[in-house]
Amino acid sequence: MLVAALVFAGVAALVNVTPGLDTLLVVRTSVAGGRVRGRAAALGILTGCAVWGVAAVVGLTALLAASHLAYEVLKVAGAGYLAWLGVTTLWRARHPAPAMPEPATPEPAGRFAAFRAGVATNLLNPKAGVFYLSLIPQFLPHDAHLGGTVLFTAIDLVELALWYWIVSRAAAALADRIRRPAFRRRMEQASGVAFLGFAVNLLVEEA
Repeated sequence: MLVAALVFAGVAALVNVTPGLDTLLVVRTSVAGGRVRGRAAALGILTGCAVWGVAAVVGLTALLAASHLAYEVLKVAGAGYLAWLGVTTLWRARHPAPAMPEPATPEPAGRFAAFRAGVATNLLNPKAGVFYLSLIPQFLPHDAHLGGTVLFTAIDLVELALWYWIVSRAAAALADRIRRPAFRRRMEQASGVAFLGFAVNLLVEEA
């Protein structure tokens, strides 16, 4: 089991650091709202991953992979959410709110909105569920299905937490150094286009 866990940790690390939707959300939130909100978004993503891990343990992700209808429904819902996220992001970039003094500590409402976005982005992406169904079993010893799934899910969550901590810190530091409104506006525009691109990709990709 130790060897299998180490091999899985290496493969999962490569997958986790590959730029994707979740990393984009953490970067965009950290630049727009600061490190605390970026980490709130990351916590939401980790919560979604934990839910997918539990679903893998009880077999719900197998149902998702086996049911074409369930996969398509979740895919359309996820694409719709990403499209809404992209459009609202582009709208904010085009119609920025008046500059306000930043509070000493981020408002709880802002942190919760970032957390909620992280949860929704992850849970409405069926490929996140299929990841736990398709990748983890390849490394599990034959006699360790339940405990191994829990262990490997925990390994993945720890790696993701470390990665998002690094990403949010770096993105927020970059935003602090480049305080020009034009930079944040360009970042919002790029993020909005990327969200729309992910939505289209999710719709057209076959299960």
